[in-house]
Amino acid sequence: MRVALRPRSGCLVLCLCVSVVTLLLQGLWVPPERTRSETAAGKSPDEKSDDFRFHMLAVRLEALNAQVQKLSSKTDKTQTDRNDLSLLLHSFRQDQQGLARLVETELQKVSQRLDQLTLHHHHHHQASTPHSDIRPERSSTGLHGKCEVPTDPAYPACAEKVEFLRARWQSDPCYAFYGVNGSTCSILVYLSQVEDFCPPQPGQNHTAASWRHKTPSDTKQAFLQASLTPLYEVIGSSSSPAVKFIRSRVERMSESWIWAGREMKPYRSEKVSPQMKVLLYLGALAGDVAQRFEAMVDRGGPLGELVQWADLSACLTILGHNLTFSTSQHQLRRLIGAAPGQGSCPIQRPLTFDLIYTDYHGLAHLHRVMGLAFQHYQCRFRILDSFGTEPAFNLASYAHLHGFKTQWGSWGLQPLQYMTMFPHTPDNSFLGFVGEDAMKTKDDFKSEIYRKDNIAVVYGKQEHMWQGKSDYLEVISQELEIHATVFQPSGRASSLPSFVKNHGLLSQENFLQLLRRAKVFVGLGFPYEGPAPVEAVALGCMFLQPRFDPPHSSHNDGFYKGKPTTRQITSQHPYFERFVGKPFVWTVDMNNRTDIRDAVESILKTKVKPFAPPEFTCLGMLQRMRRYITHQNFCGNSTAAWDPEPVPKVLLGPLGQSCVDVCQRSALTCDPALFHRLNSPDMFTRLGLGCSSMVQEVNHLFPSYSPWGRLCGLQQEPLLFSCAGSDSSHRRLCPCRSQHE
Repeated sequence: MRVALRPRSGCLVLCLCVSVVTLLLQGLWVPPERTRSETAAGKSPDEKSDDFRFHMLAVRLEALNAQVQKLSSKTDKTQTDRNDLSLLLHSFRQDQQGLARLVETELQKVSQRLDQLTLHHHHHHQASTPHSDIRPERSSTGLHGKCEVPTDPAYPACAEKVEFLRARWQSDPCYAFYGVNGSTCSILVYLSQVEDFCPPQPGQNHTAASWRHKTPSDTKQAFLQASLTPLYEVIGSSSSPAVKFIRSRVERMSESWIWAGREMKPYRSEKVSPQMKVLLYLGALAGDVAQRFEAMVDRGGPLGELVQWADLSACLTILGHNLTFSTSQHQLRRLIGAAPGQGSCPIQRPLTFDLIYTDYHGLAHLHRVMGLAFQHYQCRFRILDSFGTEPAFNLASYAHLHGFKTQWGSWGLQPLQYMTMFPHTPDNSFLGFVGEDAMKTKDDFKSEIYRKDNIAVVYGKQEHMWQGKSDYLEVISQELEIHATVFQPSGRASSLPSFVKNHGLLSQENFLQLLRRAKVFVGLGFPYEGPAPVEAVALGCMFLQPRFDPPHSSHNDGFYKGKPTTRQITSQHPYFERFVGKPFVWTVDMNNRTDIRDAVESILKTKVKPFAPPEFTCLGMLQRMRRYITHQNFCGNSTAAWDPEPVPKVLLGPLGQSCVDVCQRSALTCDPALFHRLNSPDMFTRLGLGCSSMVQEVNHLFPSYSPWGRLCGLQQEPLLFSCAGSDSSHRRLCPCRSQHE
């Protein structure tokens, strides 16, 4: 039946309906005081938020009811038409049965919820969980409690954080997990017990948040191991192509690692290193990027990172440390004790790992799930970073203001926490890897006969790397048989030159067998700075590579664009070009046929034995990693410096040169940990520099001297002490030391 109502009658109808619904919801609402024990028993975030939303709906309906009544009071005060009221009551009676059914349904839901909570409460008191003491109890004052925000100078951000959580506490389920229900009391408890932004509430002890507590020190010592069996158990038998590659490499090189462990010299002192609990988290194999990376493993994609992960895991195992290996974001949350939600809250417990080795992707994952705890524990991170991160790119505020902001970098770590594949700059730590056959003893090299065929193997497993290189390869093919290991998709014709014999993508074992036969390993210019040339030379090959003129860098090369480095790459493998050189490494102008032909003819007249730089052997990597673990400590007030600290030789570089180049030209190495020794006005006087003005600024080139205006600059930010970096207007003061110190 349709009823026509005048405006004042409509207001009365709406008022009456809202009042009835409000009374219904208020009757169903269970105050926080009644459910406090149920909340402490471990209700899920969804259950907690359901109760609160139910209550808030009732509150909003109360407000709406008041507005309707206010509106109704402003209408015509004439007597309500009895016919209208009669029609209204008749309409309401028709809906009475439907309303009764609705109330019955809602009461059943509430009854079921109470039964579930009662059962949950019962189970909670019968069983304890490892982290049952982590979440603070809700304040007994409940949602409408009379808690006041304290004004304590020791906690200046408290009021701001309270206001933030009042507006945003439902934006992440982790807040409800820790007991926040929207009330000021619950927010203050959270900010005092979990985040440390507010002073302790009355009755609470003044203790640091639980995740800040130190884990109990482990008294176990690290002793050299004679087996890699524990590592196989840690890695497991995953079906992932990348993990399979890592495991097969470790197994293939196991005897060499064990032999190197036996050759390790004892510590100079009697002090034995404690056994570290180490997490190896391969971020590139977890999350969205993992599928793309995994797909490339079997198609000739880059394997340099996997080589490093394999060798790092074997190295740490031989050194006697306790490893955990993970390629899962879900597992990472469990391993570090992340709270449920989106990462806005800190972790639930103290971090149980002494060291976490990860990559840039993994660093982002850790930041996403650790919340406030990320900064507290970032001193324990070690980042596998193939191409390095210079200090100018590492400090976010400086990078943003001075044009060094890129996709990578800006994490504000100690620069030595980034671990590189090659020693690009001493600002970072050189992790390295091991050449597959770079582990034999000298006697092994003497006894083994390397019979070389007149063949050259080309370094490049994907067709795009060969584009534009036909003339270069054609000159080489006049003297050597060209072999390739290029991935060839089924059903697609090859675009390689006709004189090339393509074996297709080979297993690592078969690829090494091919290199043992080859006389030359030919670089095409890309990939840059990979591990394959090291292994080729270790197998008795000579490496022929193109020279870059002008050098490649982020300014003129798409690959380096966005990389957090200013390095100028003079060849495909500048480290080998500079530190190994002839007769093992030959660098040519790829566009000069005469230069190429002369190099090939010289190579054919030269005989070499397998050569492995000591830093790329199992023994060399073991010694290097032991020094890092023993000496590098980035937590607290400690700095990563050798003990005893060497006395630097201070050199004043020419205009436009970095300290890396300045020290290398004197057969020394730049040591960023020693910059503090020359960052003083006295040093300029000792070098005979008359300063017209002395400034102290945040500048990655300081300390330095500018002849124009005789300006002397001191470094204000220790994170920006940098061996890298140069400028045509600055002469840098460089702390150099012997490479053997």
